[in-house]
Amino acid sequence: MNHGSSEKDPETVEPLRYLSKTEMIAIETELLKDYRFGQQQLIEMWGYACAVTITKAYPLSSLSKKQPTVLVICGPEQNGSIGLVCARHLRIFEYEPTIYYPKRSPHSLNQDFTVQCEKMDIPFLSYLPTEVQLINDAYNLVIDAILGPETDLKDVKEPYCGILATLKQVKIPIASVDVPSGWDSDVPSKDGINPEVLISLMAPKKCAAVFSGKHFLAGRFLPYDMQKKYELNLPEFPGTECFIEL
Repeated sequence: MNHGSSEKDPETVEPLRYLSKTEMIAIETELLKDYRFGQQQLIEMWGYACAVTITKAYPLSSLSKKQPTVLVICGPEQNGSIGLVCARHLRIFEYEPTIYYPKRSPHSLNQDFTVQCEKMDIPFLSYLPTEVQLINDAYNLVIDAILGPETDLKDVKEPYCGILATLKQVKIPIASVDVPSGWDSDVPSKDGINPEVLISLMAPKKCAAVFSGKHFLAGRFLPYDMQKKYELNLPEFPGTECFIEL
């Protein structure tokens, strides 16, 4: 049985599905319960795929500053953990990440990811400069792993409101993980930040339908039965790549 490797007839290609928050939660729950994926395993795969995507969107040779510095801002939930994994892989890929992780989760999983970064000598900022020029001068780009699709925007408090206000003013590129922070994953909006690059994980979320920047899909591990069940109509990934530009 030839699973998904045959060339699709361009006439019959169905449009890519943009997932609602409910569908995304259902897929993740099914991966964890029925397919016996581990939470740490999923976060690791997503974080790795994000890092590889960053290396293609912003190759080392293209960075304008002398040092390949990257600021990774991590939120309190799953998106923040993905950011920690992304930073660790970027370090291995010879970038120089710095992490800002203002509210560290007490979850042992997040602590593991944090220790892994610390052991790789990745610096953690104790505060985010409100002087935007300092950020522009110090880093080539910002990776926004702050508020994921799991976040209820009504519950967003400080320090995240202040971080978003700062990020709206930075001049260097921003790459957002899964949804741009401040956007409702179900509703197209421009209330949050406006990144140059969006890295959708597994399948794009509904809000990404109006995203006008460079859009990548990352994370290539969904079982074929699930792709079919949720009618995701994922594109053909090139070769063995774990990401594709949409």
